[in-house]
Amino acid sequence: MTATETTDTTLRTVTLNVNGQTIRQEVESRTLLAYALRDAGLKGTHVGCDTSSCGCCVVLLDGDTPAKSCTMFAVQAEGHQITTVEGLGSPGDLHPLQQAFWDQHGLQCGYCTPGMLMTAKAMLEHNPDPTDQEVREFLSGNLCRCTGYNNIVKAVQQAARVMRDEAQAQALAGMVPSTAEGGAQ
Repeated sequence: MTATETTDTTLRTVTLNVNGQTIRQEVESRTLLAYALRDAGLKGTHVGCDTSSCGCCVVLLDGDTPAKSCTMFAVQAEGHQITTVEGLGSPGDLHPLQQAFWDQHGLQCGYCTPGMLMTAKAMLEHNPDPTDQEVREFLSGNLCRCTGYNNIVKAVQQAARVMRDEAQAQALAGMVPSTAEGGAQ
C-alpha cells in the first residue's frame, strides 16, 4: 500500500435535509453527494462527468447556493438544507422555471435540465432581473449538447418575469387589509 492509498471504507450515518425531508443513510466517507441522493431515490440529480465540468449534478445548498454534487462528499452536506430538482415543483404545480423550460422548449433530451433549473433558480434568487448575457454567464458551468442555449435563456427570462410578477402581487396583497382583519369592505 502506498501513502496515498486508504483502506478506510468504514460506514457512517449521515443525516441530510433534502427538500424539507430528513434522510438518514449509511455511507462511506468518500461517497459523493450525487450518489447519496440517487441512492435515496432522488434520481433527478444526474451525473454526467464526475469532474464538475457539465453541471448536470447541481443542487442548491441553503436555498440559493449552487453546488456540484458530483464533487461534494455527502458528509459535507450535513447541516445544510439541500434542494434537488424534485423539490422545485410537482406535476400539477410546476415551478415557474419548469413551466418556462416547457413553454420555451428549453430542453431536448433533458439530461442537463435538472442542473440548468437549479443553477437558474440560484441565479434568480440573487438577480431577479438578469440580462441575457448575465443568464449566459451564470449558466456557463452547465453544458447542453442538444440545444444552442437560446431557448434556455428565453426560458430563464420568462421565469424571471413570472417570478417578479408573483413577488409584486404578493407584496401588494400584503399591503391590502383583508375584511377578516376589520379592513375595508
